[in-house]
Amino acid sequence: MNITKKEIDTLNAVVTVEITKDDYSDKVKSILKNYAKTANIPGFRKGHVPMGMVQKQYGPAVLVEEVNKLLQESLNKFISEEKLELLGNPLPKNENGIDWKSDDFKFEFDLGLAPKFDIDVKGKSVTNYKVVADDEMLNNQVKTIRKQYGKLISKDTIEKGDEITGKFTSSENNIDKTTTFGIEDVEGKKQSKALKGAKVGDNVSLATKGMFKDDHELQKHLGVSHEDAHGLDTEVSLEITEVNQREMADLDQELFDKLFGENVVTSEKELKEKIKEDAEKQFEQQSDQKLLNDVVENLIENTKFDLPSQFLTRWIQFSSEKPMTEEEAKEEYERSEKGLRYQLIEGKIRAENNLQVSFDELKDHSKVMIKSQMAQFGQMDPSEEELDNIAARILSNQEEVKRISEQLNSNKLLQYFKENAKLKTKEVSYEKFIKEAYA
Repeated sequence: MNITKKEIDTLNAVVTVEITKDDYSDKVKSILKNYAKTANIPGFRKGHVPMGMVQKQYGPAVLVEEVNKLLQESLNKFISEEKLELLGNPLPKNENGIDWKSDDFKFEFDLGLAPKFDIDVKGKSVTNYKVVADDEMLNNQVKTIRKQYGKLISKDTIEKGDEITGKFTSSENNIDKTTTFGIEDVEGKKQSKALKGAKVGDNVSLATKGMFKDDHELQKHLGVSHEDAHGLDTEVSLEITEVNQREMADLDQELFDKLFGENVVTSEKELKEKIKEDAEKQFEQQSDQKLLNDVVENLIENTKFDLPSQFLTRWIQFSSEKPMTEEEAKEEYERSEKGLRYQLIEGKIRAENNLQVSFDELKDHSKVMIKSQMAQFGQMDPSEEELDNIAARILSNQEEVKRISEQLNSNKLLQYFKENAKLKTKEVSYEKFIKEAYA
């Protein structure tokens, strides 16, 4: 057997595998001898079938199977020994031209080679948002808590600050939704004026355009689809079934204990500090995800390398489960090119910086997760044996292992970027973060 590689360019190569009769003949003869011993052919006793007949009936299929096995094993071994970094799999170049009646065979495969490139994470700077809970947010959150834990006082007539429960209907737009909202949630002046002074049992006609602050509120209260809510401009009828005034709860120890446990918080100042701490933890998760996305986009944009596009288009077409035209394969390649580029960049970063997740890390993370969940049910001090047993069950589930691995891999990558990328920290309120980050 002889295997050679010819480089077409830095991204493409052709591997030629030459297999002679000496490479496979002994194996084929051995298999056919076993067939002769076990074959059931009418007119012959088992084990007494002439070899010529066995050769004629089974020989060609055995030959093809054994040559292909030998071909695949030798090709994989060559790729491994040569340390070839491939994109996709080798593509047969001349499979339709093989003469299986010959003794010797020559197979050719196109290879797509992974590009060589450098990564500069310290290149273009990326904004790292530090989102803070400002006074306005804290005051609004305290107000929301006081409303949530306050008392409802039933009323007959709608006034400023009241909550309205009613049913929105429109036969034209297939709307039939019971909902609750505050009169302060109504942004439209005409709609607000129409509601103030209305009584329980009244039917009020309201224009949907500009009724609420945004279309997502319209979607929520009218029960329409996200698509239908955008730009909805029609009349709906609201049948008012309840009007309530919410009496604010007092900021006292009873409320603090109800929210956080006995004596964890003892004053309004501590309440705001606790709200701020909890909120900013959630903000950090969002800003971290934004940072990760931005660094990834930055790396894709600024890490320049070519790909064997023609080879990859052919590979997509060849490996598709459903028949695919060349044009369809080209479109699929264009859709997936950006993701492929990032896979190569990420793989290089992980390999060069040893950012792989070990089994011990998976196990430790599982135990931390288990302890947190058990604490929610009052089990504050589980034994190590108990944690190990539960962790073992979790890690026997491949879907869970995949989910936890992806989470830890993402965390490692994020930490690497925080320590190595060129970042400019910007402190903003949550409202400003949403406007800037997702404009």
